[in-house]
Amino acid sequence: MVSTAKQHRTDMARARGLGAAHHGVNHFIIERATSVALVPLCLWAVWAALKIAPSGYDGAVQLLASPINAVLAILLVLVSARHMSVGMRVIIEDYIDAKTTRIALLLLNTGVAGLAAAIAVFSILKVALPGLAGH
Repeated sequence: MVSTAKQHRTDMARARGLGAAHHGVNHFIIERATSVALVPLCLWAVWAALKIAPSGYDGAVQLLASPINAVLAILLVLVSARHMSVGMRVIIEDYIDAKTTRIALLLLNTGVAGLAAAIAVFSILKVALPGLAGH
């Protein structure tokens, strides 16, 4: 039986809640914002890949020597990692019922996304900044 307090709530009062987990709106906004940010970044990445394809590593070094291109490459990696992490988190939370498995997968998801982003950013910086190459 529904309590009297819940029966007398207005539609607006019920709509203000964020659901059982109280964080769904935040994930929704992050997913949409990163999706929008990825559109121009992916278009830039396709252009960059086509530009460096004929010249290989030397072309990548030349492209990433430009600070604008290096920053765009790093932004692509970071935004992609965040988008993937939030998307996988929502999937894990929605479909994994066992609490310990869910926690383990959430930790693994965060770790993999962070590690992949860190390695990619380090690699971009190593190519973009010849002093880091250690040759």
